[in-house]
Amino acid sequence: MNKKTSQTTAKSAKKKSTAQSKGKLSGVNASLSRDDKIKLYRDMGRIRRFEERSLHAYQQGKIGGFLHLYIGQEAIAVATASLMGDNDHIITAYRDHGQALSVGMGMNECMAELYGKFTGCSKGKGGSMHYFAPDKNFWGGHGIVGGQTPLGTGIAFALKYKKLEGCCLCLLGDGAVNQGAFHESLNLAALWNLPVIYIIENNRYSMGTSQKRSSAGSPLARRAEGYDMAWELIDGSSVYEIREKLAPIMDRARTQPEPAVVEIQTYRYRGHSVADANHEKYRSKKEIEDYKKNHDPIMLFQRTLAEEGVLSDADIEEIDREAKKEAADSARFADESPFPPEEEIFTDVYWEVDHKTGKNEGRIFFND
Repeated sequence: MNKKTSQTTAKSAKKKSTAQSKGKLSGVNASLSRDDKIKLYRDMGRIRRFEERSLHAYQQGKIGGFLHLYIGQEAIAVATASLMGDNDHIITAYRDHGQALSVGMGMNECMAELYGKFTGCSKGKGGSMHYFAPDKNFWGGHGIVGGQTPLGTGIAFALKYKKLEGCCLCLLGDGAVNQGAFHESLNLAALWNLPVIYIIENNRYSMGTSQKRSSAGSPLARRAEGYDMAWELIDGSSVYEIREKLAPIMDRARTQPEPAVVEIQTYRYRGHSVADANHEKYRSKKEIEDYKKNHDPIMLFQRTLAEEGVLSDADIEEIDREAKKEAADSARFADESPFPPEEEIFTDVYWEVDHKTGKNEGRIFFND
């Protein structure tokens, strides 16, 4: 990839994920073992079963607030997390369940958070949009559109300031590319040569408006040229393609350092959130079914691994059975968990800063 990426990039993004299985795997994928490949497949299946179970709980009235499902986009979370090293960090928007599970958060703490329970990863205070796991270099989960982009830029600044060879993966949706905070972040990242990669998960519809009606210029990643930054376009249905194209970009960010913008073209099967009841009105059922049939990341990778002799029918059934059970068990755990006690309303909030309790002074990352 270079700063003058041509239109051939856009054409390559349309290739099916099975294309690479016809020949020998290259780049970072060449070193994948059988167990590594099965883990990638298993992790995608776990995300989908978790999301389906959380949807069921929402429909039962056990989850309040918003619920943004990741069904259809699983390959992105799994592939990006698989490339992260010890000094790499990741931050995302409100559609954060896939990233959370991919970096190693447990289903129990994630489901309990959706239920608003004290055993949740944010003690029941954050809900669907605010998963966090600092011990896993995962910094959320943010409900403000584009609000995580300055934070991701700040994490990259901290890495460079501390002379750590790492990068920050800052994920955002296609609806966030028109936010001023995003462009301000690109400007600073380019000026200061920060090790940040802005990953646009382009599922085409923002909240409910097609990209064609809301954003000028295509591909969206080409906006990076205005800041003299490199950019890349990737097919989000292919785990192998995401890994192969993203790995060298991450390596360059760590070692140069150098920022970049990556657009991963994907699709969400459900609405913007569960509350989006009209998602079949602003896009056709035919379009949705076509993506499920021809571009589903799990089915395509399943087919690829079967062709490679990595997965058998029995393996597929067992992996899916385990994922379903884990998701069901997490819902049971959430059901049985307690709600936060009343005194918790004053913990882990800015009240602690105002009253100088010695916690949460806003410099945690730098003081580690």
